[in-house]
Order: sequence, then C-alpha cells, then structure tokens
Amino acid sequence: MSKEQMPGAAAQAAPAEPKAAPKREKRTITEIRDSKKTLEKMVYMSVPDYTSAKWAEMAGVDVAVIGDSLAMVAHGHPSTIPASMDMMIMHSQAVRRGAPNTFTLGCMPYQSYNTVDRALINATRFMQEALCDAVKPQGGKSQAAILRALVDAGIPTASHIGLTPHTIAMFGGFKIQGRTADAAMKILEDALAIEDAGCFMLEFEAVPAKIAKLISEQLTIPTIGIGAGVGCDGQILLCYDLLGVFTDFKPKFTKRYSKLTEVAVAGIKQYIAEVKAGQFPDDDHSYTVNDAEYEKFSAMVAKRRQI
Repeated sequence: MSKEQMPGAAAQAAPAEPKAAPKREKRTITEIRDSKKTLEKMVYMSVPDYTSAKWAEMAGVDVAVIGDSLAMVAHGHPSTIPASMDMMIMHSQAVRRGAPNTFTLGCMPYQSYNTVDRALINATRFMQEALCDAVKPQGGKSQAAILRALVDAGIPTASHIGLTPHTIAMFGGFKIQGRTADAAMKILEDALAIEDAGCFMLEFEAVPAKIAKLISEQLTIPTIGIGAGVGCDGQILLCYDLLGVFTDFKPKFTKRYSKLTEVAVAGIKQYIAEVKAGQFPDDDHSYTVNDAEYEKFSAMVAKRRQI
C-alpha cells in the first residue's frame, strides 16, 4: 500500500525524511599506508551493524572495522571467541550496506586463519561475500607465513598485536602487554614481521604508550592504537563503547563521548508511562478516517448486531 492509499494520509502529513549524508570518497589502501608519511591521524571505529555503520560514514570515520568484539557487544558473549565466520560475514554485509563509501576492514574470527588454506578461504569470503576492502587476522611473528600468503594472494591484510583477544587464555586474562623490556622486544619483533609480510597496517592493543610510540617509530607502516597511547599513527575505539551503548564494563582506554544507553532507557521509561496512562498514541500519532465513511461503517456495525 502506498502512502497515498494509507488511511488518513491526506489529513496527517508524513514526517520529513532525514537528509542523506553527502557522498564521500572511500579511503584507499595507498592513503592509509601513506598516512605514516603524511602524518594524518587515521580514525578507525569498530561498528557491528547497519545503523552504527551509517553513523560512522555520516561522521566521517576513515575506516569502519567489523571487529569480532561484536560477539560481546551485539550477541552478549563474555569474549570474542564464539564469533564465527558466518556471524562475521552477516555483520560485515550489514556494515557495507550502511557505509557504502567507507573503507571496511573485516576482522577474521578465532581459528578462521589457523592454516594458510583456511585463511585464504575465509579471507576471500570477507572480500567476495561482504565486499570488505581488507582483512585483519591477529598475530605477528608466529603468523608471518599466513599473513604473507594472504598478501601474496592479493588480499589487503593488516594484523593485531599486543593484547590479542584470540590468545587471551594464554595471557591469563585481559592484561597489558609489553611492560618489561623483553616483552616489549617481542612486540617489536612481531611488528617487524607484520611489516615484512607486506601488511599495510597493524594494530596495537593494551600496550604502554611509550612502548607503542617507540615501536611505531621503527616501522614504515602505520600503527593504530587501542589503549596504546597517542604516539600511534591513528586510533580505534568500539562505537558501542565510545557512545555509551555497551555498558557491561568499560575498559580504561575507552572514553565515553555520549551516554546513549541512559538516553535510550529514559525514552523507553517515558514510553511505558504514556502507554499505561493512556496518553500514547495521541491524535498526532494515529491515522484518521473520513467522517462520512466512519458514520457509514458505524451504521453497518449497528445493523449487523441486529441480525
């Protein structure tokens, strides 16, 4: 049924459509890689769904990341481990629809890249089925052969070191990495292996700011930090964290730029109160009918009762 055919359409004007975001040019691999030289701070944001992807594109985020953290923020799991390839592809497709002009980076979930063959098959799914622009497994020196295989296959690839959620059990929990000289040297070796494998970017998570900055200075590829200080070449936060949507816990490195859950709960409480008081829906939120037609219908109902 069209809007013109809907009852009361003439009497009640449709709400104004929101203005479309101005079309933007998608960032390229070259621009992202060259940001190291141009000193442009790249802004990454992890987005799990269509709506947050639209927000990212409208705001001007450089790279929308489909992180397997969505297993936690969108599905309620206690860690990222339950994220599956099918889950990641479904969310990545939604993000692409929401942000068609934004560079998207699909994060490869747990055990989806534990062999070269498996990594190639699953990375190809991100590129073909979800139309991602690049993929990101986790790991450095130990994953160098897999990273190189992806790059050699023509798949733009990044990686993730420091605190790597896929190996959280081996760390004994979510713990800061690189606090000793030996541990920091291992992160540097991982970073150099990632660069040597041909990756266009790497992400540091939960690494002391001074350590991340010094390691970043040794590299030719840009570094993106999350809990790794301002010395990285760019930053990433989870959309649901920075907007105050996900409130189960708040990492130290997350800054709240909004409190959407508080706003949402307040709005729902008002909705509940108005429904229970009979205040919603009011005339402004109800359709109308022609008086003559209503009277005709009312007479038909009365006549039916008499039969």
